[in-house]
Amino acid sequence: MHFYSSYLVRVSRSLIVSVGLLALIISTGCGSSNWSAPQAAPSVAEVAARVVTGGSIPQVLLFVGTGTSSGAVAATKTILGNLKLTYATATSSQLNAMSQATMKSYKLFLMPGGDAITISKNLNKTTTTNLHNAIVNDGLHYLGICAGGFFAGSSGIYSYLNLTPAGVWFNYYADEFKGIHKEAVEVRGGDGVTLDQYWENGPQFSGWGQVVGKYPDGTPAITEGKSGKGWVILSAVHPEATQSWRTGMNFTTSVAVDNAYAQTLVTAALNGTSLPHF
Repeated sequence: MHFYSSYLVRVSRSLIVSVGLLALIISTGCGSSNWSAPQAAPSVAEVAARVVTGGSIPQVLLFVGTGTSSGAVAATKTILGNLKLTYATATSSQLNAMSQATMKSYKLFLMPGGDAITISKNLNKTTTTNLHNAIVNDGLHYLGICAGGFFAGSSGIYSYLNLTPAGVWFNYYADEFKGIHKEAVEVRGGDGVTLDQYWENGPQFSGWGQVVGKYPDGTPAITEGKSGKGWVILSAVHPEATQSWRTGMNFTTSVAVDNAYAQTLVTAALNGTSLPHF
């Protein structure tokens, strides 16, 4: 399984405390397998034309640009298809060419797994500012999965979205610093239900939002909250993962159950509804 994680930090917790922000912003990758499946979606140009003419706009804008994992994109498309949601896809160049007015015409912007640093390096500052403003000022909703969660936070070097009001940056989940880079991890929900979820170099979201799901050590694995007018859900784990991602790992939760939870996250993000939280 190919995985985009360019700058892994393997240092002790004491060094993380002393180095602080620099250690985190150098390492923000997560991803998935390269499984793929075809699915049609309107082009960004077609959507822009519909904005001008008053035509029907897809509900979701799915980012598929440089730095995203092809497997994460494909699995996310499957979830959107199962929900029968209309969506458009945007590459890095297409998103760079998109105005804030076009961005806010969607209900949900979905950033899948991949490498947050590479994603940010291929989006210009105007683009991330437009996307930030479309969410915070105009009420576009945001769902970030793994790298999409990192990308929602703050960075002193890279052009992230800074959707956290206090400028919070997100660190890795603790198992990263134990030399574990992918595993089945138990995530306990605010409703008391525990699901085994696929995790690969994902963050933890201490310092922002209502906690929807917790890792075994109690740190936030899934969070939700308002960012200005926008509704934001961040998931450090991959509930959209397919069976092929699970090779060599033991899960007590079936793919179908985890994928159903992915649908729950998408639906809640799309509609701006709160999930059970702690």
